[in-house]
Amino acid sequence: MSKVCEICGKKPAAGKHITRRGLAKKKGGVGKKITGITIRRFLPNLQRVRAVVGGQIKRMRVCTKCLKAGKVTKA
Repeated sequence: MSKVCEICGKKPAAGKHITRRGLAKKKGGVGKKITGITIRRFLPNLQRVRAVVGGQIKRMRVCTKCLKAGKVTKA
């Protein structure tokens, strides 16, 4: 199953997790150093919803932003 909202098309976004070590300068250290960068994914908060589409009930994967905005008519 794809992690895409069927209403707005929201899909996973890429980002980075930065690992640092050391003590900050304002705390008396020599500064933080980056020791690793890992690519990560930010996934949309998708929910499976029974919705009315064209007069028929259909099961859809919809993000919570669309649900709160009222873009989906629940069955």
